[in-house]
Amino acid sequence: MALAIDLSGTSAIVFGVANHRSIAWAIAQHLHAAGARLTITYQNERLAKNALGLIAELDGARAVECDVLDTASVEAAVEAASADAPLTSAVHSVAFANREDLEADFSATGIEGFRTALEVSAYSLLPVARAASAKMTNGGSILTLTFHGADKVYPGYNVMGVAKAALENEVKQLAAEYGRRGIRVNAISAGPLNTLSARGISGFADMQRIHAERSPLRRNITQDEVGAAAAFLSSPLASGITGHVLYVDAGYNVMGV
Repeated sequence: MALAIDLSGTSAIVFGVANHRSIAWAIAQHLHAAGARLTITYQNERLAKNALGLIAELDGARAVECDVLDTASVEAAVEAASADAPLTSAVHSVAFANREDLEADFSATGIEGFRTALEVSAYSLLPVARAASAKMTNGGSILTLTFHGADKVYPGYNVMGVAKAALENEVKQLAAEYGRRGIRVNAISAGPLNTLSARGISGFADMQRIHAERSPLRRNITQDEVGAAAAFLSSPLASGITGHVLYVDAGYNVMGV
């Protein structure tokens, strides 16, 4: 029996849409295609035009400004997202580190750079989870984005690897906390994709080349593949999955050499 992903009659919010190449945008499109009432967030007024342009052709979708480190801002965004239909899906796709902390030796990371990477890339999941879970009265899905650099050393990833390691542990902690309420918390570990944030990683082109050469599928992944996996994890088809990091990386993570 064929099973389709159906999120009609629900709402979804995606934090971290930057442009048409972002993973968050691919996820947003898939959630909308599955029938969810879609809300995306943008960081500031400078990015408003781009966000509004992206959703122009998506019926019923909205874009709202949100600072993920401001609890009131996150709560307002979630309130807007859940105004028309029950919130069942929240996606956190937010990460940032100062360029100098990605280019220098890891041991040279200063306290402010370390704090920035951890606050934006890891801590920000907590206010998102608190606000979203408060609206998920009949259960739901909270999803975040991570990378293999949480577990292995990638030259040029530096402090972001530490931030992603913290993020993955948060997924487990939140899954244990929210499980009794029927709220699932998972992460997708995507292979290297050509996004705006990826361009700040020194040696990113080599990273993509090596993944394509050594992964079992002998290729890189696409944004669309991550979007499809996110729609699955956000749907009732994944009702038994929580606290999990799903690798969408053409199998690269299983290789020893």
